[in-house]
Amino acid sequence: MTSPAPTHSELKTDQLFVNLGPQHPSTHGVLRVGLTLEGEVIVRAEPEVGYLHRGTEKLCETRTYPQCIVLSDRWDYCSAMTNNLAVCLASERLLGVRAPERADALRVVMCELQRIASHLIMFGTYGIDIGAFTPFLHAFREREMVLDLFEAASGARLTYNYIRIGGVMKDVGPDWVERTRTFLEYFKPRLDEYDALLSYNPIFVDRTRGVGVIPAAQAVDWGLSGPNLRASGVAYDVRRFEPHCGYEKYPFEVVTGSNGDCWDRYHCRVREMRESARIVAAALDTLPAGETMAKGVPKILRPAAGEAYAHVEGARGDLGIYMVSDGSTTPYRVHVRAPSFINLAIIQDLFVGQRVADVIAMLGSFDIVLGEVDR
Repeated sequence: MTSPAPTHSELKTDQLFVNLGPQHPSTHGVLRVGLTLEGEVIVRAEPEVGYLHRGTEKLCETRTYPQCIVLSDRWDYCSAMTNNLAVCLASERLLGVRAPERADALRVVMCELQRIASHLIMFGTYGIDIGAFTPFLHAFREREMVLDLFEAASGARLTYNYIRIGGVMKDVGPDWVERTRTFLEYFKPRLDEYDALLSYNPIFVDRTRGVGVIPAAQAVDWGLSGPNLRASGVAYDVRRFEPHCGYEKYPFEVVTGSNGDCWDRYHCRVREMRESARIVAAALDTLPAGETMAKGVPKILRPAAGEAYAHVEGARGDLGIYMVSDGSTTPYRVHVRAPSFINLAIIQDLFVGQRVADVIAMLGSFDIVLGEVDR
């Protein structure tokens, strides 16, 4: 007499530990995730960060306030303009300085062009993560055009140090404004091409739709921000919630998703590029004349003792800078609320119960930059 065959739930397999990273193309940097598997299903996920830690927050405490801007270029190196802006806004609050209207408008233009350039990286590399290479070529073709504009304005293509305490490094001329308008006219139809090329590709949709779903309540509980939060249907955007640099004057939609899955996180970024182009066009149409640096900003900055917090809507979420002054020429304390670091934490919860084949799709959809995670 033979015993009955075990049911599926009674079948047990040995657990397998898999190291994903720290050197792996899909981690987009030096990130290690320890995965414990039972068959194809993940039962435990342990992210390990710190491989790119450079101690920049501590370094800020031994540098002058303008030198902190240089360090901020190296956090999220795909979005240095918004890093510069956050540091400058916190410093200006300590100093009681207000940038002129033209400088504010130029800051908005630069930060939205930066958002486009950063989201283009996600668009291109996420396609590679899923197995589509062609979108990468399209994305980097357009991104190069944005970098050309940045180079013309600041002299650099990655670490700009363009936004300064009290204003911006230098003004832009009419030819730069015209080149930016030309780029926008070229870029808007490209977004439709992106949708045809990747967004609605049946294979891409099958690999991302319904995968890595994060309900709105869970997204809020884990402190997500940026497109990763808005993809879950939460319409939080610092530019609308706490406007700075005159963002309240420009029309744009806070893009949200409905399912909170990988596809929503990806497509929120594609749609946000269109909104950024709208903001840039509106800012150029209403670009005021005048100075680009506040008057009365001393060469040696020595804010009165106190503390200040400023935050901006970076390409990866709510980027905040907390600064404490003791009245000297260097900050007493600097802390960065890095959206990539906070957005990454949820994977230890999200990955559990998912199949290992979906890990790359889920991880890529968060669009993290390890320079910002580790700092």
